[in-house]
Amino acid sequence: MVTQLQLGDISVDVIQKDIKNVHLSVHPPSGRVRISAPLRLSLETIRTFAISKLRWIKQQQGKLHVQERETPREYLDRESHYVWGRRYLLQLIEENESPRVELSHKRLILHIRPATTVARKEEILDDWYRQLIRETAPDLIAKWQRNIGVSVSSIFVQNMKTKWGSCNALSGHIRLNTELAKKPPHCLEYIVVHELVHFIERHHGDRFKSLMDRYLPPWRSYRDELNRFPLSHKNWTY
Repeated sequence: MVTQLQLGDISVDVIQKDIKNVHLSVHPPSGRVRISAPLRLSLETIRTFAISKLRWIKQQQGKLHVQERETPREYLDRESHYVWGRRYLLQLIEENESPRVELSHKRLILHIRPATTVARKEEILDDWYRQLIRETAPDLIAKWQRNIGVSVSSIFVQNMKTKWGSCNALSGHIRLNTELAKKPPHCLEYIVVHELVHFIERHHGDRFKSLMDRYLPPWRSYRDELNRFPLSHKNWTY
């Protein structure tokens, strides 16, 4: 059940559930605010918490409002697409064979059957991007789990609506967003390190930042670069 709090001109969706801590998030594209809170907290306590975070909320909403937005993809010839942070022009080749994707110079070539729908083209490319992450992430995770001293039991790659990555420290699971294959490689590395540090420190407080500084000193610039990229029609910030 969602309860809505009104703080001046800012609406906050409150979801109370069986969790231990309060989680505040601001979601693109409109800057919608959501708080997930433990069942034990009263709405007045949650309101007080939200008021204490108003400055941060407005900062995040401001970033979203000025951030460049990518128009919905139509999957037409010479449309721009990104792979590992580099821009490629889409080239469609229709043929009566199984669909596939290849990179050639500055072209992203999509081999498809005649009359393939836009939705199917998007699905084919999403699957290809997902495979790029699946091929790249294991080496990064192997490197950083040794450096940080944690152990990952499984990796999941999927489209995620509000996060670049997530983890479950107890089970050793890590989840990575398919969209990371469109960003520079060091952005993927930043997310991997970010999630593995969460195996040690759950929250984003001073200890978390200190650990990130130790293991990946440029992490703030990587984070800012990642969030400066145009928001896609299904994107987020981190």
